[in-house]
Amino acid sequence: MTNSLIVVFILTMIIHTAETLSYSVRFAGVKLNKIAVALSLTGIIVLVSRTANLIQAPLTAKFVDYAKIDAAFDLERYLRIILFASSIGTIIAIALFPSFINISARIIAKLEVAGSIPKLITSVTIDQIKNTKNYLKRPTIRLSHFRYLGIPKRFLVLNIVVTAFYSVGVLSSLYAAHLLPQYSTTASQASGIINGIATILLTIFIDPQLGLITDKALRNEEHKLQLGKIYALLMTSRFLGTMLAQLVLIPAAHFIGLIVQWIV
Repeated sequence: MTNSLIVVFILTMIIHTAETLSYSVRFAGVKLNKIAVALSLTGIIVLVSRTANLIQAPLTAKFVDYAKIDAAFDLERYLRIILFASSIGTIIAIALFPSFINISARIIAKLEVAGSIPKLITSVTIDQIKNTKNYLKRPTIRLSHFRYLGIPKRFLVLNIVVTAFYSVGVLSSLYAAHLLPQYSTTASQASGIINGIATILLTIFIDPQLGLITDKALRNEEHKLQLGKIYALLMTSRFLGTMLAQLVLIPAAHFIGLIVQWIV
């Protein structure tokens, strides 16, 4: 089980690192006034995280099956360790944020010349990969940076809540399957109940606000200078969301259990 846990831990880190680093790609696009190209690259990053998620989900379900065989197996502890990996992945993304802005800007510029992703990939040379170290930058975060950014507090709170729900969606459904072995198949497929709530909040409250913030940065140089700090603040709220997920995990599992019992 230890080897499987390590693999799932790493995949979870990759998922959350990739999704959080999408902010740096957006910021690079705004800096270069090439937001459309940046959004296409963001789609590729999301694809990487989704691919990792396809591998992660069945590996995590393996722990639920093992818990059925061994009553002494502490499934909740394993799921909390996996959730902790999401926090670690977000921290890694925050640390890489300044460097990835520079790397993303370079990729966007190269993509404009290459014209397509396959041509971009095939045009990469060993020397260019070695030169990546020149784009590395140490992160510098001070609380004073975030004092006058004009971000509504409810927006940050919602970002924390949405991240928490997304982080526990699959894990809560699997734990619900453990709690209700007679309905385990139904419960394990019910992650959409939790993720659906997060999607509604994301679509109605988060995405429009993020779009407005980005649009202001495109039209106003002062807002453009602040955008990097705003994204850093949003990434910090994502980290807090992954920590909140630790508290949401079990209640969300019981909520899924109630819905499953009601449906059945």
